[in-house]
Amino acid sequence: MRILITGAAGFLGSHLCDRLLADGHEIIGMDNFITGNPDNIAHLAGNEKFQFFKRDVSNYIFVPGKVEAILHFASPASPNPLSKSGYFNLPIQTMKAGALGTHNCLGVARRDGSRFLIASTSEIYGDPEVHPQAETYPGNVDPVGERAVYDEAKRFAESMTMAYHRFHGVNTSIVRIFNTYGPRMDMEDGRALPNLLKQALLGQPLTVYGTGSQTRSFCFVDDLIEGIVKLLYSNEHMPVNIGNPVEMTVLEFAETINRITGNTAGITFMENARSARDPQRRRPDITRAKNILNWEPKVSLEEGLRRTIPFFKQKLGLA
Repeated sequence: MRILITGAAGFLGSHLCDRLLADGHEIIGMDNFITGNPDNIAHLAGNEKFQFFKRDVSNYIFVPGKVEAILHFASPASPNPLSKSGYFNLPIQTMKAGALGTHNCLGVARRDGSRFLIASTSEIYGDPEVHPQAETYPGNVDPVGERAVYDEAKRFAESMTMAYHRFHGVNTSIVRIFNTYGPRMDMEDGRALPNLLKQALLGQPLTVYGTGSQTRSFCFVDDLIEGIVKLLYSNEHMPVNIGNPVEMTVLEFAETINRITGNTAGITFMENARSARDPQRRRPDITRAKNILNWEPKVSLEEGLRRTIPFFKQKLGLA
């Protein structure tokens, strides 16, 4: 196929480029580099099956020739309020990527009769009152809270996608992505894994907020990409959770990182200064992914961390 990937220079977008090129497809990548990193796709320069355009998908996008599939992954995603590339500091751009960007991409899909896949997120469930979260759960969200610029952008994108499917007959799909990690992730992402792994590799005490009883589940990027590609190749239209259902507390996670990295600096507990809307529990119900896609994650947390550590060491100048 000839496939358009927006957000191609991002963490997940660049891995998708690699995987779909390996599957024999021709890839058109788009990114405006607001949050994407050119280094993530530098290795694709000269690949005759990869073509790149620097574009903001919130504006009108022109795609030369027909495409058979579109994967819309362009959006700021970092919850770090101190990061210039986080959605707290790019609120309008985040909303436009979810609204106008999705609309523009769906327009191309309608024109070409393309398979369209939108990257949604577990954040659409908000701070869930149902655990684990299945696709039928509508969420516990705050549309005017600080996190809403990202959460509501994704919820709107899902609604727009289903409207194009129902009204225009566009062949759409929706992936709800849970916490993912691996090489090329933004080290200033603001999530637990990059924060703690970076501290451990620098020999610093790991900062755990509150008691560390809040939980997360972590999916290695190769597993996630496999699930997304299976969804792309399927005929499924309704949302599908892709993530790792193995849940652990942040404290358990910090202890695991210290053990794997050999960090002896221990753990420091700090008052939880994060927003009250920061989810306290997060774990996907992947029953639909198992039944529809025959997918479930295979890489253990320890193995995934060992594959991720060399990237962090290189970025920190420790390699």
